[in-house]
Amino acid sequence: MSSEIDSAALLSQASQLIDLALAAGADKADAVVVRSRSRSVSVRLGKVEATEASESDDFALRVFVGNRVASISATPGATDARIIAERAVAMAKVSPEDPFACLADEADLSSNYPDLDLFDPTEIPTDALAEAALAAEAAAMAIPGVANSSGAGASAGMGGMVLATSHGFAGSYMGSRFGRSVSVIAGEGTKMERDYDFDSRLYFADLDSPEEIGRRAGERTVKRLNPRQVDTGRNVTVVFDPRVARGFVGHIAAAINGASVARKTSFLRDKMGQQVLKSGLTITDDPLIVRGPSSRPFDGEGVTGRKLAMIEDGVLRQWFLSTSTARELGLKTNGRGARGGSYVNPTSTNLMLEPGSIDPEALIRQVGTGFYVTELIGQGVNMITGEYSRGATGFWMENGEIAYPVSEVTIASNLKDMFMRVTPANDIDRSFSVVAPTIAIEGMTLAGR
Repeated sequence: MSSEIDSAALLSQASQLIDLALAAGADKADAVVVRSRSRSVSVRLGKVEATEASESDDFALRVFVGNRVASISATPGATDARIIAERAVAMAKVSPEDPFACLADEADLSSNYPDLDLFDPTEIPTDALAEAALAAEAAAMAIPGVANSSGAGASAGMGGMVLATSHGFAGSYMGSRFGRSVSVIAGEGTKMERDYDFDSRLYFADLDSPEEIGRRAGERTVKRLNPRQVDTGRNVTVVFDPRVARGFVGHIAAAINGASVARKTSFLRDKMGQQVLKSGLTITDDPLIVRGPSSRPFDGEGVTGRKLAMIEDGVLRQWFLSTSTARELGLKTNGRGARGGSYVNPTSTNLMLEPGSIDPEALIRQVGTGFYVTELIGQGVNMITGEYSRGATGFWMENGEIAYPVSEVTIASNLKDMFMRVTPANDIDRSFSVVAPTIAIEGMTLAGR
């Protein structure tokens, strides 16, 4: 995997597309060029099953003719740049008007964006990827009780993006990503259980060892053996494991996304300035964390965001906003636009539910009796009403301790109520784009036997 990405050459391609679009009759334009490289190895039962490598070069040209907009995505060199620019302008002229489609205001554009140290040039040979995957699988299979493997993998990738606009922005940045994962099975017949573990980092040296990842996967799997069902109950306290809690915080992010608010598909759309989380809880979003997993020096429109308290002391303070979404809501962008080919949509970056003051063990002791969730099943979340119903597996808690594994249950409530009943622990792993500690949520319904 080559570590070289010629940003100057990509910027030249983007600028050429813009110049051609303006010459063809566009009033404004922007262009994104992305180059990516990746390699991965997957193994199962001690043998390499697949080795994959990919390279891609893609660009997206977006043009504006008055309030009409159109875009074209293609591979550089596949089609003459002039033809692409002329075609995009012709498409825009016959497109319906969109009063909110626009480039970022010139005053909002970043002129001196930071270096966030997102790129590790370390070269990992394919053989080393295979060795890591095999070591992770072997460590998992060595745990007593593990009977089979669903496979393990290791990967290395990098990407570079440049953005240029017709009103003066030109910028680029590069990022890298390394990963390891393994999934194994314990038990046999109808009593088999599966679980997994993984790690993903920007810098290779920061990765957990294959042996540690494998050990955790094996131990998690064996703990799930011989699960029981529990009785249906109301007002059950449910504790979410951190990797499940991250998904819960993701629901909060979806509910405060400006695009959902503009479409009226969020149950929090009328709650700005009101309490939506339990008092004392804060959710922050920061795109400028050095080596952050979702850091970016500027967004998909050339705007540099800053750290924001999206929800502060339980009170909703911000939406995630791109320029067009902000315009639709009568607001101003906060640098959360993500370019996805033709569109710019608001997204979170490095999102975190700030930790509480007690450790997970103390939180479980405080709960006493309840359900500790390690995996959720299904997509039973209605973001318009907040209704929440998910299949779940995990462990029953008694006398403040983990007692036995549980499966085939459903947990249900409404997100509006759940948000007001969250108690976080203090265990934070900042290596994920969405960061959450162990959390306890009171007053849920559990459907069992």
